[in-house]
Amino acid sequence: MKRIAFACVSFFFITLLTQCNNAGPAATNADSSSSLTEPVTDNFNAAANWKIGVQMWTFNHFTFAEALNKVDSAGIKSIEAYPGQKLGAGMPGEFGIGMNADTRTKLKKLLESKGISIVALGVISPETDKEWKQFFDLAKEFSLSYITCEPRDDQWSMVDSMAGVYGIKIAIHDHPKPNHYWSPDSVVAAAAGHPNIGSVADVGHWARNGLNPVDCLKKLEGHVYGVHLKDIKVFDNPQAEDTAVSHGVIDFPAIFAELKRQHFTGMLSIEQESNWLNSLPDVIATKKYYEEQVAKLK
Repeated sequence: MKRIAFACVSFFFITLLTQCNNAGPAATNADSSSSLTEPVTDNFNAAANWKIGVQMWTFNHFTFAEALNKVDSAGIKSIEAYPGQKLGAGMPGEFGIGMNADTRTKLKKLLESKGISIVALGVISPETDKEWKQFFDLAKEFSLSYITCEPRDDQWSMVDSMAGVYGIKIAIHDHPKPNHYWSPDSVVAAAAGHPNIGSVADVGHWARNGLNPVDCLKKLEGHVYGVHLKDIKVFDNPQAEDTAVSHGVIDFPAIFAELKRQHFTGMLSIEQESNWLNSLPDVIATKKYYEEQVAKLK
């Protein structure tokens, strides 16, 4: 009887051990499979979701029509227009809300002939609700994505509401100190409770203000509607001179990587504020640099 009991006990432990051994490798494989899985890669395609453009202020010594020829020769198809630039090419007056219907028609035909689109306009700071509406009407007529501006604090709710009605975002611009919006914190405050207010990130001005552009972009995550691409010669100096992008103190590969991480979708506008009369080569070089850097993003 003892022998039978011993045999049964032995059989039980052998069976249990076998089951444990069989289960062991399966669990180990599952664990190792999990730990050895390749990190999830971000397959966001920056090249497909970003536009390279030109802020027409870059060519403010020229008429709109002349500037458009320069943009066209650079192989760029998106622009950010600014109110006040003389139109030229037989069109009277300046770009802005004062253009009559005939001038607007001619301007649209000129843009169409070159395959160039106005994506944004600015920088503006209208004083009245009526003037804001006129700019929104102009933006709607030309199918703009956002308006670059610096609204007063007491206008935030009004412009946010108007932006919602028109389906056009408000992108607050940063200028050097003592500008009200020199820090991204002020834009964060404006955007709080206002879903249509965000930023057009002027990375050059942030650097002039002694701020790291990447840190600023992180603060504004989810609220970056556009970017102004410019470089400067000296960090933390509001009077620092411009230089061609990638020739100054700003770390653009880090900026592009952060924008990709945020899944930014919008326009990066080249804004060259030096070498005014012969800045086209710098614009072309910036476009080439941008394309090289975007191609490296993984």
